[in-house]
Amino acid sequence: MLYDTIWEIRQAYLKLGFNETVNPLFVDEEDIYKQFGPEAPAVLDRCFFLAGLPRPDIGIGMDKIQVIEEIGVSLNEDKIRALKDIFRSYKKGDESGDDLVHDVSIALEVEDALGLRILENVFPELRELKPVPGRTTLRSHMTSGWFLTLQALHNKRKLPIKLFSIDRCFRREQREDLSHLMTYHSASCVWVDDEVSLDMGMAVSENVLEHFGFEKFKYVPDEKKSKYYIPGTQTEVYGYHPQLKDWVEVATFGIYSPIALSSYGIDKEVMNLGVGAERIAMILHNQVDVREMVYPQKYEKWYLSDREIATMLRINYYPFTVEGRDLMESLLTTGKKNGNTHSPCEFVAFEGEFLGKNIRVKVIEPEEGTKLLGPAAWNRVYISDGNIVGVPENDADGNISINAINKGIPTGISYMDGVAAYASYKIEEMIVSGTNEISIRTTLSKSLSDINLKLDKVVLNYITGNNKVIDLRGPVFTTIICEILE
Repeated sequence: MLYDTIWEIRQAYLKLGFNETVNPLFVDEEDIYKQFGPEAPAVLDRCFFLAGLPRPDIGIGMDKIQVIEEIGVSLNEDKIRALKDIFRSYKKGDESGDDLVHDVSIALEVEDALGLRILENVFPELRELKPVPGRTTLRSHMTSGWFLTLQALHNKRKLPIKLFSIDRCFRREQREDLSHLMTYHSASCVWVDDEVSLDMGMAVSENVLEHFGFEKFKYVPDEKKSKYYIPGTQTEVYGYHPQLKDWVEVATFGIYSPIALSSYGIDKEVMNLGVGAERIAMILHNQVDVREMVYPQKYEKWYLSDREIATMLRINYYPFTVEGRDLMESLLTTGKKNGNTHSPCEFVAFEGEFLGKNIRVKVIEPEEGTKLLGPAAWNRVYISDGNIVGVPENDADGNISINAINKGIPTGISYMDGVAAYASYKIEEMIVSGTNEISIRTTLSKSLSDINLKLDKVVLNYITGNNKVIDLRGPVFTTIICEILE
């Protein structure tokens, strides 16, 4: 939603005749003082200063030569001279740090892995380097970039100059919270002419915000009073959005101070408008936490829909061959037709050639006083509010079952589907391995594996982390036997 909003802001500026530009991202400390005057120390407190690793003098004494040779590299005068030349170039800045390992390896005539090992073990001064800060900052306000851009364009473009830039700024916040991030997108514009007015700021802000459905506007003097604006011109823009039914602060504009502009040799007047892209996106999409909106992978509450969960649940062991899949259907048909037959009983599900062998497959129940299949054999698997539940075929049993049927997502899998698939898979395996007979018995189902189901680990983590349940209990009591006929 953030980048959709940025795209819309871009379209709004383009329709108003502004041209897009990229403002400098790296701003020298001296420019902060030029732009902000007495405020500069407070602004610099919120800036990130860039640092870099110094390039040390790296000597190659006899002790290091000895260690290199102990590692297994034979040295001669040419290799030592080449190594010294590389370190000398590295110190001067002619050698890229990215290429140091490769160039050292070439000089020593070894593979890169061994060259890296030598740098790590023989030259610890590289590993022990500490960053040294400079006086260059990352842009904390888009205004810092605008002064540098306008200085470069001064007297090179016909007036009026109308530019916009939508890019990141970086601010060293004490902490990130509901409304503050250390990096944010400023959607800013400038209007340069011999004479500009606050009416221009009002007109541009209204036209940009009307693009997003804002209908009414009001303007309030900004109490922050930044020194780079002419006193009394810094203005907050509030917009009324009919869907939100509330006034919200959406932008700030003002006229740049001629004192700050003169530091850059600019003798024209400049109106500047700034819109926070994250702010607009939060308003339009009813977001209360900027961290969740920008970094949902880290801050947003983890949620999987029932449909997503259903796509990540499947039968585990499944027959590979067409004959195996046909056998699975025969087992299901036999169970469906005869499942309620009182035991003891047995039924032939398949007899004939199967993968080059004559076999007989039966569904049996040898014990008295039961039925061919247990009462849960045809329970169906539903996903309901993040729970995985087994629901009896004929009637709902309990509130969770009622909710599963009425509101949940059916997976189309019954307990017996998993059992029949597993039996067919094992019979295929029996034929391939040369075994003469096999018996598959499923009793009480207590878990996914008992009915040959497999759940993606992602869903398992989601269920355990959100106090959801997997309830696939039930008496299946199914016995399937297969034997090879002579």
